[in-house]
Amino acid sequence: MGSREWICPDCDRGASEIGRREFLRVASLSAAGVAAASAVGVVDSRLLPAADPTPAANLPESSVKELYDALTPAQRKVVCFDWNHVDPKRGLLRSRVSNNWQITEPSINSEFYTQQQQRLVRTIFEGIINPEWHGKIDKQLKDDTGGKPFGGDQSLAIFGKPGDAKFEFVMTGRHMTMRCDGNSTEHVAFGGPLFYGHAASGFDEKPGHPGNVFWEQALAANKVYEMLDGKQRAIAEVAKSPQESGIAFRGATGKFDGLPISELSGDQKGLVQEVLRKLLEPYRQSDREEVEQCLTEQGGLDKCHLAFYTDQDLGSDRIWDNWRLEGPAFVWYFRGVPHVHVWVNIASNPAVKTNAAG
Repeated sequence: MGSREWICPDCDRGASEIGRREFLRVASLSAAGVAAASAVGVVDSRLLPAADPTPAANLPESSVKELYDALTPAQRKVVCFDWNHVDPKRGLLRSRVSNNWQITEPSINSEFYTQQQQRLVRTIFEGIINPEWHGKIDKQLKDDTGGKPFGGDQSLAIFGKPGDAKFEFVMTGRHMTMRCDGNSTEHVAFGGPLFYGHAASGFDEKPGHPGNVFWEQALAANKVYEMLDGKQRAIAEVAKSPQESGIAFRGATGKFDGLPISELSGDQKGLVQEVLRKLLEPYRQSDREEVEQCLTEQGGLDKCHLAFYTDQDLGSDRIWDNWRLEGPAFVWYFRGVPHVHVWVNIASNPAVKTNAAG
């Protein structure tokens, strides 16, 4: 069996050791999180690291190891790979991200996996997602897969050996690429690039994106736009949306679309920080802190630009559906037309390469 991948309709239209490492990582990130919030000149207590009450044995990384240990040799041949496994057609498989694909053939709730293994996958998922977002992501999965429940259209792969120095769990499906790596991938937030999306009301969503679980992120970004003066808006508005999967890092000397965050007032920067909070809200605390650390190492939000793309505006209401927050090694691209696709790539080092597909 091999991995499966489809062209999204859009394209047609133009364990103890694990727990110890995680504990040390969270502890080391606490100071970095404070610095990251301070980097934009406004400290938002909702972004600051909080004590993680999760016992080490209950961390999702521990469940990844438990899942790996529960797999039979025959199952491992299908879904487990060496850390740097290269697929002949897809390149470095561990770092690949796409809007609609199966990293391996068997779906999670198929007979390929036992019920115990399926429950472990759900535990991993719930561990890396903020509990307040479990229901929202479940809704997105059902809407985007014809009503299938969690696991009905998703597949998984494990790279490396959980419990060793490097490992990563990757889960994919339509409008999904998510990861759990125990910080094995150094200097890279989330363990690699992510993808999420939602077509809540059909392929062509209506203005305001009714029912879309991610639209609140765009509304937060548009609040920043509303606070800009005429000169700032002229810089922030960009006439043409970029290729959506173009999320390679541009580095410190790169040319970025839109308005530099460094040129905003303190109140405006506070709203940008609120955008970042909304973007990070679906994820567990330790992953949020990892993003903060990566952002701090490249100079904070002050090194980022915010762009609003004017060529695709549903309803012509100037509530911008396509927008992008980008820095030297930080890309968060929200493409809302014809429905929501979001591409995320964050590291502390711009030299990190991304294996992205449309």
